[in-house]
Parts: sequence; structure tokens; C-alpha cells
Amino acid sequence: MNSEVRETSKQSKVIVGAILAIWGFLTILPFLWMFLSSFKTNAEISQMTQNFLPHHWTLQNYQNLFVSGNFGQYLKNTLIITACSFLGLFFNAMAGYGFAKFHFKGHNVLFLAVLSTMMIPGQVTMIPVYLILNQMKLTNTLLGIILPGLAGAFAIFLFRQFMSNISDSILEAARLDGASEWYIFWHIIIPISRPVLAVQGILTFIGGWNAFLWPLIVASDQKYYTLSVGLQLLQGQHTTDYGLQMAGSSFMVIPIIIIFLIFQKYILQGFNVQSDK
Repeated sequence: MNSEVRETSKQSKVIVGAILAIWGFLTILPFLWMFLSSFKTNAEISQMTQNFLPHHWTLQNYQNLFVSGNFGQYLKNTLIITACSFLGLFFNAMAGYGFAKFHFKGHNVLFLAVLSTMMIPGQVTMIPVYLILNQMKLTNTLLGIILPGLAGAFAIFLFRQFMSNISDSILEAARLDGASEWYIFWHIIIPISRPVLAVQGILTFIGGWNAFLWPLIVASDQKYYTLSVGLQLLQGQHTTDYGLQMAGSSFMVIPIIIIFLIFQKYILQGFNVQSDK
């Protein structure tokens, strides 16, 4: 009887594994075709009969991307915005720690006010924020693109929920030993919060890397455009150069896939911790 159960279980795992493998292949197939097409000539892509692998491999599309597409400047801007977004990640962690472990007058009201901003669509606040930045002479600057994204209600909520489950006895013991609040935050809270930092970190990277609408609104000069805005501009200027468009799209997608594969273990661990809590 037990052998039959094990055999049935094994067959079920094989079937499920086969289904997931097929589904995974179908999911990644468009991205794989896009990446391989970026190494094809435009004439080969435009043919009626398509080949999955390029007949003649070429890097000309990527060369044109940085020479005529100005993607070097767009990449620099995107990296600066993404790096500053990670600075905002620690600001959100500080706010979450404050809401989780410090109880002050109006604590709950202030936290509810922060949560209420999650119900307001970002499009509603764009015009007021733009007008404020315009008064501060920060429009058409990288600083104007970066500042509004440094703090986010969802990130604060995520950190607050995780840090609320950290034992107060650990913090009290550290205070009795003479540790300052800064020491406790950097040397106790942050190491314990690595799972949620991984989750929020990947979301921060994706948000900074894919920044499109806000940079498009704030920046009127192309030298402040991000990769997403540059890619849209590229598609408008080179509507028939499919190889160049494939190269630009691949350049946008591949880093996100690599980052996810590297931090996949920590991301899944972070979501598991959140669900367990």
C-alpha cells in the first residue's frame, strides 16, 4: 500500500514538474526571442520566414544603441536614480522602525495618515508635486526626479509590520549595555531585517530601473532622460529599425532578470517570513 502511495506521489511530482517546465519555457520564450533578435540584422528580422537563432551574429545594434541612441547618458541617469532610491530604502526602514518600536503622541494617527496615502493614485499627486518642485527650481534636474521617490507608504508599512515582530527584549538588553539608538538600528535591526530588505530592495531596483512617467514629466531636456524614456524615444525615432529596438528592450530587461536570479533565495525567504508573521 505504501509503495503504491509513493509511486502515485512520484508520478504526480513528475506531471507537475513537466507542466511547470512547459509553462516556464512558454513564459521565457518571448524574452529569449527578443534577446536573440537583438543580435540579428534588421534585414533578417524583417524577413517573412523567421529563424530562432541569428544566421549572422552582430553587435552592431548595441553599438548603435550607445552611439546614435545616446543610451550611455540614459544609463548614467538611471543608475544615479536607482542608487538614490536605495538611499530612500533606508529612510523608509528608519520610519518603519520608528512606527514599530517608538510610541509617541499621535503615533497611530500619523501611521494611519501614511497608510491613507496608499489609496491615492500617483497621478493625482503629480501636478501638486510638480508645482512644488517648480517653485523650488528643481524641475528639469535629476534631483527633482529623485526626491519624490525617496519615501513610500508601502515600504514604510512593510518595514513596520516586520519590525513589530522583533522582540523588544533584544532592544532593551542592548540599551542596558549602553548601545545608542543608531547602534541598535544599524547593528541589530538591519541585520535581522535582511529578508524584508531583500524584498523591498528588488522592488526599489525595479522601480528605479523602470522609472518612466515621472522623469518624462519633470525632465524637458534629453540629458536627464532615463532608460525607459530613452527606449520610448528610440521606438519613435527608429520605428522600422527592429534590431535596434530589440537591443534596447533587451538592455532594459536582462539586468532585472539577473538581479532576480541572484537574490531569488532572499526574496522568497522574505515573502515566506511575511506570510508566517
